Amino acid sequence: MAGGAFVDTSGVRNYEGKVTAFVLITCFVAAMGGLLFGYDLGITGGVTSMDEFLIKFFPSVYKKMKDENHETNQYCKFDDQLLTLFTSSLYLAALIASFFAATSTRVWGRKASMFLGGFFFLIGALLNGLALNIEMLIIGRLLLGFGVGFCNQSVPVYLSEMAPANIRGALNIGFQMMITIGILAANLINYSTSKLKNGWRISLGVGAVPALVLCIGVICLEETPNSLIERGDHEKAKSMLKKIRGTKNVDEEFQDLVDASEEASKVDHPWKNISQPEYRPQLTFCSCIPFFQQLTGINVIMFYAPVLFKILGFGDDASLMSAVISGGVNVVATLVSVFTVDKFGRRILFLEGGTQMFICQVIIGIMIAAKFGLTGQGSFSKGEADVLLFFICAYVAAFAWSWGPLGWLVPSEICALEVRPAGQAINVAVNMFFTFIIAQVFLTMLCHLKFGLFFFFAGFVVIMTVFIGLLLPETKNVPIEEMNRVWKSHWFWTRFVPDQVVVGGNNKKVSP
Repeated sequence: MAGGAFVDTSGVRNYEGKVTAFVLITCFVAAMGGLLFGYDLGITGGVTSMDEFLIKFFPSVYKKMKDENHETNQYCKFDDQLLTLFTSSLYLAALIASFFAATSTRVWGRKASMFLGGFFFLIGALLNGLALNIEMLIIGRLLLGFGVGFCNQSVPVYLSEMAPANIRGALNIGFQMMITIGILAANLINYSTSKLKNGWRISLGVGAVPALVLCIGVICLEETPNSLIERGDHEKAKSMLKKIRGTKNVDEEFQDLVDASEEASKVDHPWKNISQPEYRPQLTFCSCIPFFQQLTGINVIMFYAPVLFKILGFGDDASLMSAVISGGVNVVATLVSVFTVDKFGRRILFLEGGTQMFICQVIIGIMIAAKFGLTGQGSFSKGEADVLLFFICAYVAAFAWSWGPLGWLVPSEICALEVRPAGQAINVAVNMFFTFIIAQVFLTMLCHLKFGLFFFFAGFVVIMTVFIGLLLPETKNVPIEEMNRVWKSHWFWTRFVPDQVVVGGNNKKVSP
């Protein structure tokens, strides 16, 4: 069994039901939470490359950037810890918020957490757009971070619980799809406002619009059957299950949800429970996948695309337009994942994406090394810049149909109900922690590692691709309540999962 690529899921039961318009509309509205995250990812790099913004808040960086005779190496012109704190502070706040969001998602429901996320983001965006000093700017960023933390905790769980197993991947990737649309929208807005007086205020303030839409939309959403059962409203939960499955014959699935909830309610300490040996696969992937997702180096592009392109010799307009192009590729490539993830599975997308990212990063590193060397002095001709942009876009595309959406999908679908809030909180916390680290140290790393930074991330891509190839079983079309069968059938994880495991809430014998 090479690398555990094959897992027997023949014993997994298929529930009756169809894909209803109600589910599609509900999941679309919920996925708006990803739009907030994506908008912030895309807006930051463009704003930090705008002259007026730098003059007002970071004058030393502006002076260093404009002084062509300055002794600073080209790689180091944006290396400023306060500037990177503007970007990274959001993710530190999101890290803290994710732990509070785990409790609110379980106790108050998925809807409440999504609403809180939208509300925090709304206030933060308004504060940033109206900022008069650096303190106001950072406070706004922290509130944005609380919004991102609550949405990233609750939205993937909501989508996984509402979606039928056979299209769970596609609907859950709606969250990542919205992230990519948010990034593209931010890049387009930055390009449009870069020439306007105080255009940065528009760029930062417009984030309030999707936040307001999310808050209004969430009020109109229905709670998931899992959450309703978890909070004791069985009658409404069964009615909701019939509505989202489009059939009255939901008794078997409903009973499995009830059994799973009753078993989960016996767990007094979900954080302690997820550390037990039988949950070792869930803990491993909820920790390692978000860690590796950030070590792909994608946020180097997403956070700092205009800054990076400017460092590499693109003009002001060209750097912003290049960010728009890579953002467009991001959206289109994510659509590839939407239409293939439930057909071909998670593993093949992970493995192909990792291979493509590695090749592109090595080529990008070689091109920058050949042109800039260690001194950072040099620039690309138009033809060379086009080739560089092509490989950056190919790299973005590979991430967008693999580690981008699957980094949120897989952790949200592999956890049993009794550890699901804790597992998703770990996923978000690890993701936000390493997003914070990368955002805070990238410009310093670029200054010191220079072109070697791309080889640094390429090395991690090799490690994470081997990790997936050896340890991740295929989870497509498997109901969440039946996921333990997958672990029991895997060559490595079978040693941790006992023969008597919870399947649909009942202790049933699982055949290896």
